[in-house]
Amino acid sequence: MDVNCATIRGDAAMSALFGHVKGALTGAQKDRAGLLRAADKGVLFLDEIGELGVDEQAMLLRTLEEKTFLPLGSDEEAHSDFQLIAGTNRDLFAAVREGKFREDLLARINLWTFSMPGLKNRTEDIEPNLDFELDRFAEKVGRRVTFCKEARGRFLDFALSPAASWAGNFRDLNAAVARMATLAPGGRISTQIVDEEASMLSMAWHKPEIPRDNDGLVRLLTTRRLEEIDLFDRAQLAFVVDVCKRSRSLSEAGRTLFGASRARKSVSNDADRLRKYLSRFDLEFSEIKKSDG
Repeated sequence: MDVNCATIRGDAAMSALFGHVKGALTGAQKDRAGLLRAADKGVLFLDEIGELGVDEQAMLLRTLEEKTFLPLGSDEEAHSDFQLIAGTNRDLFAAVREGKFREDLLARINLWTFSMPGLKNRTEDIEPNLDFELDRFAEKVGRRVTFCKEARGRFLDFALSPAASWAGNFRDLNAAVARMATLAPGGRISTQIVDEEASMLSMAWHKPEIPRDNDGLVRLLTTRRLEEIDLFDRAQLAFVVDVCKRSRSLSEAGRTLFGASRARKSVSNDADRLRKYLSRFDLEFSEIKKSDG
């Protein structure tokens, strides 16, 4: 039995994994055994285990150690004895340091660890999977698409070159084939389509490197959150944070940042404007001042 932990959150995760009793949550019209109980005497594969919330992590740890758990809304313990296999694309040791993953759970599941090489290091798999992805596309849309000989050779030359990082592994390959097949006139992928796809992939893989340590944001936001912010917005946010650190209060920082527009208004709301701006990034003035300590 396998579960993708990235697809479940909160009560839905608790219910899916540990089950629930009737009435335990909205829509729970009958008891649910849960996947852990269904895996009793078998094997459970938890994919993307790093996405589990802290509550689910705590209950999973107890289940692994004691073979028992409480279904959601129940006072009676359930039992399950299973072998666990877990997968993740996260660095769980880094997640432990960031307080996002329980150290005791990692110690419990880190018995045998196998690192799967990415597609970049398995280039021999690209050509056979190219045909596989074309077959999947044909099955999905009911239309067979093929490469012309020159286009196929050109795509493989690119796919096997040092310029192809395949950062998203097989997801990148699947998406590339789907795009090319969708755009192929008459069911034939041309060299022009291949060149356009190669250009698109290269742009996605080789984005400008975001500075990580020189703008004062690393101590306030996680690396993942920073990567979600455009460089333009990051530069602006770094300036705002610097002003906040040098100001004694939210109002003082607001007056500095909105001085020109404030002079044109009869009623000032500098602090409120700054508060709303910071909230876009889940930041508060007090957190910024504390980080400067």
